[in-house]
Amino acid sequence: MMEMKTLFFTLVGILSAVYCHAQSYGIQCEDTCNHIHGLDMSHYQGDVWWETLGDNSHMAYVYFKATEGKETQDQTYKRNIELAHRYGLKVGSYHFYHANVPQQLQLRNFMSQCRPGDQDLIPMIDIEKKPKSMSTYEFCDSLMKFLLLVEEAYHQKPLLYTGRNFYNNYLLGKVDDYKLMVAQYSDYEPQLADDRDYIIWQYTGKGRINGVNGYVDKSRLMGNHSLRELRFRRW
Repeated sequence: MMEMKTLFFTLVGILSAVYCHAQSYGIQCEDTCNHIHGLDMSHYQGDVWWETLGDNSHMAYVYFKATEGKETQDQTYKRNIELAHRYGLKVGSYHFYHANVPQQLQLRNFMSQCRPGDQDLIPMIDIEKKPKSMSTYEFCDSLMKFLLLVEEAYHQKPLLYTGRNFYNNYLLGKVDDYKLMVAQYSDYEPQLADDRDYIIWQYTGKGRINGVNGYVDKSRLMGNHSLRELRFRRW
């Protein structure tokens, strides 16, 4: 009888471990839908096994962090963008914007990394922080000046990345001419205060994928949108 109880509790332990493993690494959004999925990556992901990641047919694109502010450059950028191309992903680059840093210096930093010949997708500007010392008007004025510089440099409007709440609080009605990637980590699609359309939804910051140790940001295209809308036009 004691042996039966021991066997029973051993099996329960094994099943519990399997269940927990499935919860952490099991079925994910891209396994159960037909949306076009992609990634947002930087040095935070560490070393990436691109051959393994490239075999994951669910991922179609990846945006890499290229730069931040006036001088910060992501040290994994050049290697990652080369290998992502090699293994079949469409790639784009993004800059993390600081509103209180001169726009020309930020543009120069971004252009030193984001070379047109390496891009499949239009540049993306990451807009997440407003300095407390700036009013919303001053912040948006600074941002719009930078966006115009990026457009002049690359001959196309950049994609804007921001969170739903940040958009509603600071960008509402200010960036209507720009395509959006909206971040909201939930099971529900974000709804912006003005009900405007957006192209990409970043739905998790704790995604898992073969080839990356730790978490990775995942996103998907919305509705009938396609990657053609984000195609980098070379002049």
